[in-house]
Order: sequence, then structure tokens, then C-alpha cells
Amino acid sequence: MPEAVIAAEGAGKRFLIHHQRATSLKERLLQTRRSQAEEFWALRDIDLRISGGETVGLIGANGSGKSTLLKLLAGILAPSAGSVKVRGRVASLLELGAGFNGELTGRENIYLNASILGLSRREINRNFDSIVEFSGLEQFIDNQVKHYSSGQYVRLGFAIAVHVDPDILLVDEVLAVGDEAFQAKCLAKITEFQERGCTILFVTHALDLVPRLCSRGLVLDHGRVLHDGDALEATERLRSLLGTAADQSGGAGADASSLRIGGLRLVDPAAPSAYKGEFRIGEALLAEVDVQVGPQAPPLAAVRVVVTGPADVPMWVMDAEEVRFEPNTSRTVRFLVKELPPIQGIFALAVALREPDGRALDARRFGEAFRVIGSSEHGLVEVAWSIEGTEEEQGAKSSASRRPRAAGDRGRR
Repeated sequence: MPEAVIAAEGAGKRFLIHHQRATSLKERLLQTRRSQAEEFWALRDIDLRISGGETVGLIGANGSGKSTLLKLLAGILAPSAGSVKVRGRVASLLELGAGFNGELTGRENIYLNASILGLSRREINRNFDSIVEFSGLEQFIDNQVKHYSSGQYVRLGFAIAVHVDPDILLVDEVLAVGDEAFQAKCLAKITEFQERGCTILFVTHALDLVPRLCSRGLVLDHGRVLHDGDALEATERLRSLLGTAADQSGGAGADASSLRIGGLRLVDPAAPSAYKGEFRIGEALLAEVDVQVGPQAPPLAAVRVVVTGPADVPMWVMDAEEVRFEPNTSRTVRFLVKELPPIQGIFALAVALREPDGRALDARRFGEAFRVIGSSEHGLVEVAWSIEGTEEEQGAKSSASRRPRAAGDRGRR
């Protein structure tokens, strides 16, 4: 059996969630820690062995612990339980602009970030032109990176990381950023690393990439490993968990004596009697899931609604963890979105029913879609932005700041 370059045994990571922070020294002295915070385990009982040369896709719903696991492997976080061992030079690209100083130029940040990743100045000098060319930022390389877009941040960070000549490459959602040309360049670089025997572990929501690039897939759910094995099986396991598998057909195959998905309705909370297929950014949305309860249904089950965008990428996930069901009845579980996020487009819906241990009871992808619309003056995503400098420097009079309008602001100028 090949020797593992990444090994985790019983690894777990615990965080403290503060519900009420002390605002004075007196409160700090009098309040107990228990009253101020509760424990949250982002990861539990992670046993993992990855051999040299493997490419592993790490997938799961938002909040499942993927990024936390990468940070443990990168040494950014220390495990709260168990152990993590990594052998070899690690290059990690886990967050936008990680290690960058916004006041420095792109050129200066190449030297700073590459030195943090372990390159000597001579090695940086030798690779500098190649890093800049790969990033495609030649004309911006002497600008301060605080003026870079998020895509430019990632392109520069990825370009530096792949020139470190790592034994292990850890990547978190980088392939989702940038235009098609840059994504193709990233995929070609990953293939080159694979041919050189580099070990790669990357997080992605683009499930189609996992069987294409990976020899192995790892599925996380609520901080635990649900699947570790074949990459194609991993993607199907996650799709089944999310209710977005291509073969889901209205509860077909589900045990009629247990729980079955009866239907799904999208309505306006203010007028819940009628189906609604179009919403505006900032409006409320109510998703009603009908569940048919058979005679052998479990007393408790989890109901999950997934809102998916293009390529079945989960946009957000809504979980009702412990719903109580009475045999031989029906029940409607309601999920309220108080304000739709500032993302326009057409979205699909999927529902999954699971036992508390994660076993799937039923899953269904619904053909009905809904549309979210906003102002035509914005693109797909509404973001806050501003124009830097004086009006004279800009050469035109313009608003000093633009922000997405709240629902109550629509129509104002």
C-alpha cells in the first residue's frame, strides 16, 4: 500500500459560537464562558489517507466542513481532536487574496506571497515572468491589489501557487472564478501537475469536474465523511443527498410505507393560496413541501430544499433537521426566505428526505422553476461599488457610491 502523504486520524475541529459577548470588564469577570458561547463541531471523526499522486475532489453542501478540512491540512487551523499529518511542500489557495497586502502592488505581492509559500528570491526572480503571464495581469501588475477585482485576486494567487512546484496542492473553489480562457488554463495546469505526480485536493461545487479530474471523491455532510471512493459515485451520492440527481422522478422508487415527497409549491407569504413563479430581489419567498407519511415512517426525519442554478450548482440549501411525523398522515413543511439575495436568473428546486443518520428516504428534482428579477441596469449579481478619486481625476461627474437598492427603495432615483 503506497505511503500516505496526507493522513488524518479521528480529526475534528471545534469552534465557539458567541451569542452574547461581554461589553465591559465587569461583564467579562462576572459572566461564565458557558453563558457566553456554545460549542460547534465543524468536523468530527475524520479518518483520511491520501497517497502521493492522487487527485481528490472534496464536495458537499455549503457548511459541510470542506473549507475547514482544507485549512486543517494546510496548517492554518489546528485540530481540536485527533491528528493531521502532511508530508511534502504544500501550496494552498484557500481564500481570495490570502496573504496579499492591499497596499502593495501586484509585483510586490508576488515576492511577498511566494516567499510565504517557501520560494527563495532567486526562485521568484526566475519564475516572475511566467507568473505574470499565467495570471494575465501584465498591464495591472504595478497597481495596488486593493484595486483588483475578486477575479484578478484569484488569478494572481493561483498563478503564484502553481509556480511553487508543490508536492501537495490544496485549492478551494478557484476554478469557479475567472473567464473560460483562464479556467481552461487552470485545468491544463492541474493536468500537468497530475502527470508530474503532484497530490491535489480541491473543493468544488461544479460536480461535473469531479469525475473528469479526480481519481477519488470525498463527500462531507455536517462535518462527517459520507462517502470516500469512486469520484462518479461521490457526485451521485451528493446529488442524491441534495435531491438533484438526474434520475429523481417524483418519488419513484421511494418506499411508500415510509416517507414520500408529495409536492412543492412556491408562494408569496402575503398571499399563500396561489403559486408564484417570479419574484424580485429582496422579496420574500415561501416554499411549501408536502410529505406523505406511511405506516412505517420514522418518527423523526430531515427535510432539505436545494435551490440550484446553472449546471446544478447549489445556490443555497435549507435544512429542517428534526421534523416529527405521525404515521398514516400528511404534513407540510414550510421554508421562509425573508429576502431573496441579489442574484438574478432562473433557478430550479430539489427536495430530499433523510433519516437522522443520513440515509436517503426519498429525493425529487422538480421541473417547476422560478425566476428572480431585478433592475436591468445591474448584471447577474448586484454588488456595492464606488469610484475612487476626485471628479476631476475621473473626467466626469458621477455618483461617489453605488449600492444595491433595498426592496423598499425600488423605483427611487
